[in-house]
Amino acid sequence: MGQGAWPSPQALEGLLRDASAAVVGGLPVRLVGASAERYEQRLFATGELAHRDGHWHDLFNALAWACFPRAKAQLNAAHVMAWDASGGQRGPRRDALTLFDESGLVVACPRPELLGLVQSFRWKDLFWDRRAEVCRSLRVFVFGHALYEKLLAPYPSITGHALLLEVDECFADRPLGEQLAMVDAAVAHRLAQGWPVSPRELSPLPVQGIPGWAPENETASFYDDARIFRSGRRR
Repeated sequence: MGQGAWPSPQALEGLLRDASAAVVGGLPVRLVGASAERYEQRLFATGELAHRDGHWHDLFNALAWACFPRAKAQLNAAHVMAWDASGGQRGPRRDALTLFDESGLVVACPRPELLGLVQSFRWKDLFWDRRAEVCRSLRVFVFGHALYEKLLAPYPSITGHALLLEVDECFADRPLGEQLAMVDAAVAHRLAQGWPVSPRELSPLPVQGIPGWAPENETASFYDDARIFRSGRRR
């Protein structure tokens, strides 16, 4: 993207104002320059979101705030509470929150059996044998801003870490804006309930296998590549 086409901080703040729920501690989220102050604590106390103009990572973070304002605000609160509870130690809770913030996906589907195939790493069963069902009823939302950055130069083994969300049968037929609002509210609720306790509560998902993501996955043999579609842990 040329510099002339890069959205200004003012334009991004306009998106955040449009996302009326982009509020932290009762304060609207505002983009400010980076500083030595702790990122999460500064945001929680002041609503100031550290941002570097012309930087892809920070651009995607601002856009994630515009798409998922409630969830991002709740994630920030969870970070600060976990920090306080651990006396500043890192711990599995904060590791999990960071993993979801950076590389998170939300997989929304009304069919528990399809979500179960994600959990059990049965990629070919899911994305090939049940491809028609996946295309009809399963939706994947990119939450993590670092995952967006990786997709600027995609490679086969890019992996997201997913929250699996069971939704109603009509979810996939709703307008995209309504889907995003429902996902935003559901993720915020899960975070407020203490999810995730550790990174193992997130389900790894190789994004190149999602139907429509890459032309290579239009053949069954693509899903036989164990370097991409690992068997992983089974729960």
